[in-house]
This record gives sequence, C-alpha cells and structure tokens, in this order.
Amino acid sequence: MPQALERADGSWAWVVLLATMVTQGLTLGFPTCIGIFFTDLQWEFQASNSQTSWIPSILMAVLHMAGPLCSILVGRFGCRVTTMLGGVLASLGMVASSFSRNLSQLYFTAGFITGLGMCFSFQSSVTVLGFYFVRRRVLANALASMGVSLGITLWPLLSRYLLEDLGWRGTFLVFGGVFLHCCICGAIMRPVATSVAPETKECPPPPPETPALGCVAACGRTIQRHLAFDILRHNTGYCVYVLGVMWSILGFPLPQVFLVPYAMWHRMDEQQAALLISIIGFSNIFLRPLAGLMAGRPAFASHRKYLFSLAFLLNGLTNLVCAASGDFWVLVGYCLVYSVSMSGIGALIFQVLMDIVPMDQFPRALGLFTVLDGFAFLISPPLAGLLLDATNNFSYVFFMSSFFLISAALFMGGSFYALQKKEQGKRAVVADALEQDIFLEAKDGPGKQRSPVIMYVTSV
Repeated sequence: MPQALERADGSWAWVVLLATMVTQGLTLGFPTCIGIFFTDLQWEFQASNSQTSWIPSILMAVLHMAGPLCSILVGRFGCRVTTMLGGVLASLGMVASSFSRNLSQLYFTAGFITGLGMCFSFQSSVTVLGFYFVRRRVLANALASMGVSLGITLWPLLSRYLLEDLGWRGTFLVFGGVFLHCCICGAIMRPVATSVAPETKECPPPPPETPALGCVAACGRTIQRHLAFDILRHNTGYCVYVLGVMWSILGFPLPQVFLVPYAMWHRMDEQQAALLISIIGFSNIFLRPLAGLMAGRPAFASHRKYLFSLAFLLNGLTNLVCAASGDFWVLVGYCLVYSVSMSGIGALIFQVLMDIVPMDQFPRALGLFTVLDGFAFLISPPLAGLLLDATNNFSYVFFMSSFFLISAALFMGGSFYALQKKEQGKRAVVADALEQDIFLEAKDGPGKQRSPVIMYVTSV
C-alpha cells in the first residue's frame, strides 16, 4: 500500500476516530446480541443451555486472548492491514456459520474465526488511535468508547428485526456483509509519521547446532516480550488486579448472554426482551464518556482503585434485584443501574492498570491480562449453562453472577487497602530515618564525619 504518512493531531485524525468508533461498535458491541439467538439455536440443534452457551464464550474468549497475536501482526504489517484482515476473517466466520449443520461447526466459525477477526480489527484500531492523537488522547479514547455503546444499542435491534424475516441463518449471512465494513474502516487508517527512531538491534549470534532448542528459545523470548509473567511474580498490586478481575469475569458477562432468555422465560414479548439490551447500550452512550472524563481528573487519581472495586460491587448487587423479579419495568430499572456500573468498569479497567504498572511495561502487562481474562470468558457462560440445566431456573444464573462480582469487589478493595497501608508504613520508616539524620546533623555539627544513611526508594 502507498506509505503516505499522516501527521498526528491533524485533520485526518478525526476521520480515523470516526472509523475507530464504527470498528468498536461492530466488534465489542456484537457479543451482546448473541443472547437473542439463544433459543433459536437450542431448538435448531436440540442442545442444552451449556452446549449453546459455548458459542458466546468462545467468541469472547478469542476476542481477548488473541491480543498478543494481534500485537505481532501490527508490528509486522501495521494497523491498517491488520484491521482489514480482521474484517475479512469476521465476515468469513459469520458467512460460514450460516451453513453450519451442528454446534461444533458453529463453535469454530461463529466462535473462533469471528472472534479472531474481531480481535484483530478492534485492537489494531485502538492502537492506531494512540498514534493519531497525542494532545487530545483522553478525549479521543472517550469518544471512541461511544462506538461500543452504539453497537450495544443497535446490534440487538437489528438482530431481532432480521431474525423475524430471515431466521438465524439468513441473519448470520447478513452479519457477514456487515463485518466487511471493518475493511473500509481499516483502509482509512493511513500510517502516521512518528518521531520515534527505529531500533538498532545487534546481530544475533549464530544458531546452535540443535535448531529445535533455538526455536524453543525464540518462542520463549517472544512470550516474555509480549506476556509479563515477571511482573505478575514481583508486582503484588498487579497480581491482585489480575486475580480480582479474572474472578469477576466469571460473573460479569452472564447478564449480557442470559438477560434476553431470562425475560422470555418470564413470558415477555421478544421485542421487549431485545429492547432491554438496547437500553443498556443507549445509556452507555452518555455514561461511558462521562465516567471516562471523571476518572481522568486528578482529584480521583488516588481513589481510582477503590472506585473500580465499588463499580464491581454495584454490578453484583444490581444482579440480585434482577433475579428477584422478571417484570418489564423492573428490568428496565435494572438495565439503567447496570449501565452505571458497567460504564464505571469500562472507564476504569485500563486506567487502574496504568496506575499499578509503569507505562513502559504496560503493553506486556496488558497482553498477559487479556490472555488470562480470555480463559475466564471461556469458562463463565458454559458454567452458568450447567447450573441452568441442573436447576431449570434463570434466577440462579444471576445469583451466581452476583456471587462472583461481589466477592471479587471485596477481595480487590480489601487487598488494595492493605497494600496502601503497607506502602504508607514503608514511607513512614523512610521519613523517620530522614528526620533522625537531620537531627544528628544539627547535633554533631556540619564538620563532623558521620556514617552514611542508606535509603530505599519504594515508589516513584
């Protein structure tokens, strides 16, 4: 492709921002509409709840776990090509899924291939946005996140409309054409002129006599470069963050998958059931940018970790209200409160990680975080499906979601508080040592030789 370099913070950056909004709406907004097809897929393949729930779980797991692979492709081919490749893969996956004859084929097409393509398009579009915006990066990310909210709003309505006329096979075929718009968005993302000098790498030593060991060593270096296992071992705050979010994800995606079947189980109209997901998305259009701008204010900098835990706690408590009643207006109120907590989680999840991990280590920490989260996304819906098959009561699914979210919130909040107290204790020791050193200097006089005082820097 022609390498016509664009200027950062220029006029073309706003066109790229619009393309990123569309890409995020097409990719991150799509998994929320899978619940609309849940009953039809069960009836078509005579499958249980657990078997059917593997489709959204594989989709969301691959969407998160393929992040390091996307980083390698971006480094090799650039954001433009990677975004377009993701659009092609997502389209092929949905078109192939419309011809599936069993659930195993759906797992591979609608789950793996579509999820892989959505990951490539989403993460590369977020990456290129960081190159195009420097001075207004916070505003650009807040506006781009509105694309997710628009996708959550429009995908369920479009799915319900197409499902009535075309069935799920015809709807998936149309979705294949919709995902090709990611290719158009990727074509807009021209390369950006950066001031970063190219890296100078030493020539590696000649390979050893055993090529197998050399290949293993190369794979190990690649994993170490993209996945921060060393940070997980030595940074206690990062370990708490990863474990807490992984535990919460076992319950967080369940309402998005099972809310529509739960509403229909209470004999609600299909249009009203699909409207519930759209209410969540429409509320996020206004709440998510507002939460992002508030989280970026200096006044909240020292409390972001606790606000993050509080958002998970509110999310878990809200699910208890949903399990108590299946009335339409009760569920509308639930969706509005759920949107508040969901916006807080979405606005703080990466900001808290930036507060815990230094920015030079952030890409590696984010890579490991997304991979581990992918495993949690893979387990969560099938686990809830097993519970639903055993009890035949959707309320237990929301009780399960509340348990994981509330326990994760308490774990993270308590652990962050304990780590903060420990850090304050270390700072107090250093301050006492400095005060004692000043006192000795004033007592002995400036001319007397004193033994050196060793200071340990515990935080920057």
